[in-house]
Amino acid sequence: MSPARRAFFALAAFSAVIGTAHAAGSTMFRDAGCGCCLKWLEQVKSALGQKAVIVNSADMTAVKDKQGVPAALRSCHTVLVGGYVIEGHVPAKEIARLLLEKPKGVKGLAVAGMPMGSPGMEHGDHREAYKVMSFGPGGQRVYASYAASGGAHAH
Repeated sequence: MSPARRAFFALAAFSAVIGTAHAAGSTMFRDAGCGCCLKWLEQVKSALGQKAVIVNSADMTAVKDKQGVPAALRSCHTVLVGGYVIEGHVPAKEIARLLLEKPKGVKGLAVAGMPMGSPGMEHGDHREAYKVMSFGPGGQRVYASYAASGGAHAH
C-alpha cells in the first residue's frame, strides 16, 4: 500500500472514531425528549450529505459551556462539525457556507431559541423572522437574516 493510500485510510479511521471531522460527519448533542432536533438533523443530512452521531445528554448546559456557546445564543441542540459548533436551528446552507468560507474569529453559528419556521420548527405557513449569529474570538455578528416571509439574505 502506498504511503498516500495508508495516510488516507488512517485519516478516515481517525475521523470516523472522533466523529467531528467534516469528512466523517457530525456529532449532535441533544436532550432525548426533544423531537425538533431530529427534524432539523434530517434536513441537514439531506442537504449536506452529512452522517451524524447522536449523543443524548441529560446536561445540555454542560455541553454548551464546554463548547463555548454564549448564553444568549443557546437553543435545544449543539452540533460539532468540521471543527465548528452549530447551535440550534441553523439552516444547512449557512453551515455549508461556514465550512466553505472558514471565516477567521468564528467558532460557530447559532440560532437562539426555537423560532417558528426555522429548519425543524416548521408548523404550517407561519414563519418568524430570525438571525443566524456567528460567535467566537471575533465576537458575535449577524451571519444571515431570515425574514418572516421565509427569504434570506447574508450579511
